[in-house]
Amino acid sequence: MTLEREIKTAFKISIPVMMGYSVLGFAFGLLLVSFDYPWYLAPLMSLFIYAGALQFVAINFFNAKAGYIDIALASWFVNLRQSFYGLSLLKRFKKTGKLKPYLIFGLTDETYALLTTIKDDEQLKKKWYYFFLTAFNQAYWFVGSTLGAIVGSNIEFNTAGLEFSLTALFVVLCIEQYKNLKNSVPFLIGSIASVISLILVPSDKMLIVTIAISLLLLFFFRQRLSNE
Repeated sequence: MTLEREIKTAFKISIPVMMGYSVLGFAFGLLLVSFDYPWYLAPLMSLFIYAGALQFVAINFFNAKAGYIDIALASWFVNLRQSFYGLSLLKRFKKTGKLKPYLIFGLTDETYALLTTIKDDEQLKKKWYYFFLTAFNQAYWFVGSTLGAIVGSNIEFNTAGLEFSLTALFVVLCIEQYKNLKNSVPFLIGSIASVISLILVPSDKMLIVTIAISLLLLFFFRQRLSNE
């Protein structure tokens, strides 16, 4: 079985994520060792946790000596959005067999955005294409965080501003989503929900409230969305 086509396609499509993950992962590695943690925690966390924003939050957990219950609750709230992603991909992952557990584990915001933005090539072996796309994205984060930790252990860095690379990546993926859908309503709903949450709720609860409001508004305007 040759998978050259799947590997090449997955790599090509994952290049935007590589640009963001390598930089942001590097920033995570730098930040981790700046708190005097050993460099090898970066690759271990990126291999077995692989949770992006949660890995940054985990550094604060370590410093605050948070309890298991506090960590579990915070982690659940931070990553609750993944539940909605997973539900929308149930049909797509149905025939992935033994690869399904890793595809679920490796599902990130950016991987989800690529899977739902880029139209599948019917000639691809889908489950292997999904696997390589997910694996490439994790590899970028793994390599970036490892290099950041190693470099940060030997050279002092000012990490201010590096975290913005994730925001920039989301902007690019959002533009690609718009080009694909050609429907401004979901994006207006997301913007309105974000503003409402920003005004009415604390920043640490803004994400989950924004998702909830967006879902309600999407359900309310579902007829208009289906007609466009």
